[in-house]
Amino acid sequence: MSTNFETIQQADENGVRTITLNRPDVLNSFNTQMLKELSKAVRDSAKDKSVRCLILTGAGRGFCAGQDLADVADRYKSDDPIELGHHIRKFYNPLITQLRTMEKPVIASVNGAAAGAGCSLALAADLRIAADSASFIQAFIHVGLVPDSGSTFFLSQLVGTARAFEMACTGRKIKADKALQIGLVNQVVPADDLAEATGKLASKLAALPPRGIGLTKRALNAATTGDLASQLDYEAQLQTTAGKTKDHREGVTAFLEKRSPKFTGE
Repeated sequence: MSTNFETIQQADENGVRTITLNRPDVLNSFNTQMLKELSKAVRDSAKDKSVRCLILTGAGRGFCAGQDLADVADRYKSDDPIELGHHIRKFYNPLITQLRTMEKPVIASVNGAAAGAGCSLALAADLRIAADSASFIQAFIHVGLVPDSGSTFFLSQLVGTARAFEMACTGRKIKADKALQIGLVNQVVPADDLAEATGKLASKLAALPPRGIGLTKRALNAATTGDLASQLDYEAQLQTTAGKTKDHREGVTAFLEKRSPKFTGE
């Protein structure tokens, strides 16, 4: 467990790592330091074999309010054209890519408002559990911008093109109950129960075969851009890999012996 971070907190328990965005006075909005620290923490979590599930959450009453505009205010003091693409490619895109490609389950435990790039962060997770006080806002349109950090990709997948367009182009707040109804989140719980509910799911995922989960995530990622024939072949390739793991043999043996399996990640 690292203690060198200033804008995030990190804690480990029984194979589950929880990363908490920790700028509650500004609803955990992103400044450059937090983007760097979060990227490092996610990258380290992907490499750490003791971590079998990752939770992302926020301190205080917000999950993440997106980019901290105060951190980039100097850009707007001149009449020069604003160049945002470089900042996105340097900080946001690598973070989202890390979350999607790490072969471990990622749970967004959404404790409050997830707005702008904060909403994108939640959507990049594999699963989302929301407190009943949570909300999701594609706030970009309110400052004349386009959803970034993967939001246009994830929204269309989760809620369909029409609802994605509505959220992106109206910027209206989607409350937790509505988010559950349209498929934006997997589960909604009372705010006081959020940590417990998230921990329960994370512990369940952490006890499952890590390689099996990682290969499944790889397959699901490929399915978003592939065709059926390619996907069928890719599934066969991944199944060949999974079938050679000790965890697969342990799972079958445990089933035949009518006992609980003990997965080691090998």
